[in-house]
Amino acid sequence: MPSPSPQPKPPVILVVDDDRMNLLILETILRTDGYEFHTAESGEDALERYAHHSPDLVLLDVVLPGIDGFETCRRLRAAHGSGCAPILFITAKSQSDDIVAGFEAGGADYLPKPLRAKETLARIRTQLEVRRYAAQLRQADEAKNKFLGMCAHDLRNPLVSIRGLAEFLREPSIGPLNAEQADIVNSIHTASQEMLQHVNELLDIATIEAGELRLALAPTPLHELVAQALRLAAIDAGRKGTRLELAPDSAAPTLPLDAARIRQVVDNLLSNAVKYSPPGSLVRVRIDLETTPAAPAAVRVSVRDQGPGIPETERGRLFQDFGRLSTRPTGGEKSTGLGLAICRKIVEAHRGQIRAVNQPDGGCVFSFTIPIDPA
Repeated sequence: MPSPSPQPKPPVILVVDDDRMNLLILETILRTDGYEFHTAESGEDALERYAHHSPDLVLLDVVLPGIDGFETCRRLRAAHGSGCAPILFITAKSQSDDIVAGFEAGGADYLPKPLRAKETLARIRTQLEVRRYAAQLRQADEAKNKFLGMCAHDLRNPLVSIRGLAEFLREPSIGPLNAEQADIVNSIHTASQEMLQHVNELLDIATIEAGELRLALAPTPLHELVAQALRLAAIDAGRKGTRLELAPDSAAPTLPLDAARIRQVVDNLLSNAVKYSPPGSLVRVRIDLETTPAAPAAVRVSVRDQGPGIPETERGRLFQDFGRLSTRPTGGEKSTGLGLAICRKIVEAHRGQIRAVNQPDGGCVFSFTIPIDPA
């Protein structure tokens, strides 16, 4: 006979309360649903026991010796991040301000005293179900990122080959092409280049979302990096009659950066500025030091275009994955909506910030800041 399948492990609940009577009441209630539970009598004790037991849910009294429940909740959330178990406050306070304070501290719900068995179990079951669904969504998201990464990686090599063959066919050593042949080869090269860019963006976003972005930090002269990016971008900009200009007073120190990744950010901002500005525009780039009373604190790189700006109603989608806006490139260029999302994640990995600000006289300034102190 086949051996019986193992019984699923019951959810683990950590109860934090210094009132013996409350602990006894909760023990009786929790036994009804067969939960495994552990207790702590202070906030400090809860922090230690949480790390030891890895509970699926925390029942946390607000009034505790030492740090109170709100501070305990904040510390648990800070220590365990998005994977922290849902926290339900146990409180006799019914004022809305106290309830709001609990939610602001990171609580998922609250249990009013005196505790009622049916209500307590219903709220616990709801939060455990939400946690289970969240875990399933994380697993699905991880599988999606893995699949995207595999597909992008498998597509990249043949696209590189197609682009390379198109470049080879355009070489004078192959022999002259008639006008129709040259047009076909150029179309193949352009299409493969655009597809390769999209595939690279998919590969980047899959890598970043999977938590596999690793920065190779090294001392980098930021001014030189930006100047090189401008020289290369000027070639494509010239096709639209667009000029790129680096402010002559721009200056930046040498910073610990992942040069390839920051170059990716600069290239993307320059490309977008050219893409969304009308032909014959001027794109201005600046590098500035943001200072504190004591010393320079950060470096800001700004790219100002002459495009239509960011619709205020769509600003929330600007730096999100696949966050395409209603504004369209002025030269029919393609966009996946991934470039700015990748830029944001690269800048944040450097502990910086990226933003976009519409200008009163037209156009938009995209900028990112990188702190000078690497600590």
